Amino acid sequence: MSQRFHRIAFVASPTPDARAAAAALMRRYDHVTPEDADVVVALGGDGLVLQVLHRFMHQAKPIYGMNRGTVGFLMNEFREDGLLERLERAERSVIHPLLMETRDTEGRRHEARALNEVYMLRQTHQTAKLKIAVDGHVRLPELIADGVLVATPAGSTAYNLSVGGPILPLDAQLLALTPISAFRPRRWRGALLPNYARIRIEVLDADHRPVAAVADHTEFRRVCTVETWLDQATDLVLLHDPGHSLDERILREQFG
Repeated sequence: MSQRFHRIAFVASPTPDARAAAAALMRRYDHVTPEDADVVVALGGDGLVLQVLHRFMHQAKPIYGMNRGTVGFLMNEFREDGLLERLERAERSVIHPLLMETRDTEGRRHEARALNEVYMLRQTHQTAKLKIAVDGHVRLPELIADGVLVATPAGSTAYNLSVGGPILPLDAQLLALTPISAFRPRRWRGALLPNYARIRIEVLDADHRPVAAVADHTEFRRVCTVETWLDQATDLVLLHDPGHSLDERILREQFG
């Protein structure tokens, strides 16, 4: 048994390939429940890894993903052989989530965490009107756009990249603030902020131009304000095979 990890759990997405892979590994290796494990082996795609990281948000339980899904940016190659040795040699990447606090038009407050990004998006055919402040200083009095997002370095290659935001190295002490289809200011392409920044976004005319706020897969609708910042007290650990660390994957993504 691995010297680093004595108790292994397997978690699979509901697809036939992922379930078959999990069954095969369970026949070959001793395993425990995820709650009792030292390490969780996740079989599926990136979405499953995000779900598992959220599930064990405050336990710093290492997650080793093997790709049995469609998108495998966060995953290792699937192989049945040599799992214990691979876990022993795996490299650690530590990431921190964004904490999002929102208030909606009914005055209710909500909280959620995001590993990739926090974003705001218009709910109707009308564009959103947003005011953006950083550390208490208004930096953009009015952004007219489909929305805006704040991405961590780990999430910078996801939705952020798709809307034209920058790719951030994993160890960059930065957050990406990126507009989604900006109309005014038309040439604003976003900003790079220090990772200790506290970002507050206010919805202007929230009653007539409703906006939703999303932290990864948690959504709140008809929000008035969103505040978000990096929760540096929470460590999340991903494991990757040597030469295929998250740092390396993010670097490769910048070269196509």
